[in-house]
Amino acid sequence: MMAKKVVLISGGAGFLGSHLCDWFIQRNYKVIAVDNLLTGSLRNIAHLRKNKDFKFVKHDVYKPFKVAGSVDYVMHFASPASPVDYANHPIATMLVGSYGTHNLLEIARLKKAVFFMASTSEVYGDPLVHPQKESYWGNVNPNGPRSIYDEAKRYAEAATFAYKRVYKMDVKVVRIFNTYGPRMQIKDGRVVPNFIDQILHHQPLTVYGNGKQTRSFCYVDDLVDGITRLLLSKISGPVNIGNPREFTILEFAQLIREKYDPKAKIVFKPLPTDDPKQRKPDISLARKELGWEPKVSLEEGIGRTMEYFANTK
Repeated sequence: MMAKKVVLISGGAGFLGSHLCDWFIQRNYKVIAVDNLLTGSLRNIAHLRKNKDFKFVKHDVYKPFKVAGSVDYVMHFASPASPVDYANHPIATMLVGSYGTHNLLEIARLKKAVFFMASTSEVYGDPLVHPQKESYWGNVNPNGPRSIYDEAKRYAEAATFAYKRVYKMDVKVVRIFNTYGPRMQIKDGRVVPNFIDQILHHQPLTVYGNGKQTRSFCYVDDLVDGITRLLLSKISGPVNIGNPREFTILEFAQLIREKYDPKAKIVFKPLPTDDPKQRKPDISLARKELGWEPKVSLEEGIGRTMEYFANTK
């Protein structure tokens, strides 16, 4: 009998990390989820806790730690990821992107494991190129209020590829575009949970600026499919994974209002500093190398997410 492969997932109790835990457990892997629960929640992994192939470790990955036994894949998904969270935890965000990345790279190096880095479309900043290709270097304010997240991820990418060059490690980097779905935090400040929360509580929909800034929303199941295809591929990336269907925020608010509460008002508030004006992935590389593209429509995905929040106390 061949031993089951082992996956270490930092941020394993978070929104994306917990969905990855599910994917691997369902496919007969052993999973070690490491999370300090700063923004993650044990509720996201409660259904896995009794599974013999699942282990949860509460730990800050920016502090060194050891893992017993073999590890085949190290997946770094630990980090505050919403503007509200990384504004509330700026130092922790920088530490998990720097020391955390280094510690996990060291575990992968010593275990001879594949290292997978969850980067973000935020590395493109407020882009001057549209849509954004992986070859674009970005337009980032290095000391603005969003820089704590942007620069932490840019550093993490640089560190990952340095380890690849120096130690000949097998590494993967994904750049994740606006993702939504069940297990998000309802108060995390991102537009999808914001609108859902406001609809469920019969409040006006809040649009920042004039609402003409654009986003491209990818449902979590599609994202996990793209991530795991990259993990098991022969390429390192970086690779954009996101939905290229682009909406203005105002169009999105109108779509939500029309479908769920036609009487809801739309109110406008000042645009936050350094908020990107455009965000749309060029997914040509993912289509070519991974055979991936999103399948879940925004309308279907929002319906699933709305149902989750409506039934979550």
